[in-house]
Amino acid sequence: MTIDTRSTVLVIDDTPANLSLLNQLLRPHYRVKLASNGARGLELAAGSVPDLILLDIMMPDMDGYEVCRRLKALPATQRVPIIFLTAKMDAADEELGFEVGAVDFIHKPIAPAIVLARVRTHLQIKSWQDFLEDKSAWLQAEVARRVDEVLHLQEASIRVMVSLAEFRDECTGNHIRRTQTYVRLLAEHISRQERDRAFLSPEHIDQIAKAAPLHDIGKIAIPDHILLKPGKHTPEEFEIMKTHAVKGEGMLAQTRHELGEDNMMLLFASQIARNHHERWDGSGYPDGLAGEAIPLAARLMAVADVYDALRSVRPYKKAFSHDEAVGLLVEQRGRHFDPALIDAFLVLQEEFSRVATLLADDMPVARV
Repeated sequence: MTIDTRSTVLVIDDTPANLSLLNQLLRPHYRVKLASNGARGLELAAGSVPDLILLDIMMPDMDGYEVCRRLKALPATQRVPIIFLTAKMDAADEELGFEVGAVDFIHKPIAPAIVLARVRTHLQIKSWQDFLEDKSAWLQAEVARRVDEVLHLQEASIRVMVSLAEFRDECTGNHIRRTQTYVRLLAEHISRQERDRAFLSPEHIDQIAKAAPLHDIGKIAIPDHILLKPGKHTPEEFEIMKTHAVKGEGMLAQTRHELGEDNMMLLFASQIARNHHERWDGSGYPDGLAGEAIPLAARLMAVADVYDALRSVRPYKKAFSHDEAVGLLVEQRGRHFDPALIDAFLVLQEEFSRVATLLADDMPVARV
């Protein structure tokens, strides 16, 4: 069975003689469909989209201009080239035709050579347009695929880095997953408020949440006898522990330099690593930043990190209950923490408690 791959031309004209003439002229070269009025033409075009339409202007009930408007309003047919067939010669008529979407005019009485030339030319133009659009769509899909590959590679690299940090810190457990969830919950909530709405786009929220697991990456550089000490640190040891913030930011800054300075996820990760121990009142470390001078990503991480630390067992402390942890965070509203984030935390506290229970470590935690 041979498949007819020729282009399809739809002819819409209310004069039988014109339909017969155009059918005889075009059929040796194209597949031809005929309609004797505008309504029938619209029906045929919607049923099987043609490659080109020859459309008479002067028809009863629905003239060619209206048919053209309707064809251009339909997604399936809006890109089909339409050539008007007309006895009208006024410039105003042609101007209106182009305005409603026609690509060309053929004046009656028609000359067969002109009809074939115009049809052939516009089908070639459409063929090239289709080719370029298909090529553009392919290129866009290819770019999206390559970007997706890069993102997956970045995320895999991050997971390796986080795993290294977790491997050296036996108390981590599900800390990474919990704090990432807390950060996302807080960010999504305050993104609906005036102060942070412009900054916290869905894309930025996602990047901040993906960056959160890297907050303690600098602990890789802390000596084992300090990092894994089963008890409180001496003042000298604590000063060494505090250096993990700057060291983590340094590691991420180097990675960002290698992968591209415009990598927002790594920028947020650098801010979080360096500044998640800063305090709203300026008494934190390493830079003594205060208020909104502390990057928002780091302020979000501070609330998530402290809540999780309070709810978790450590070699030197028991786990606090949810209510105890809430009380301690509220005490530090405007001192350690951004007041707006504590207000958001209070609204979300049941969600925080649920996450803490769902992603609890193997070690027992206090009941809520």
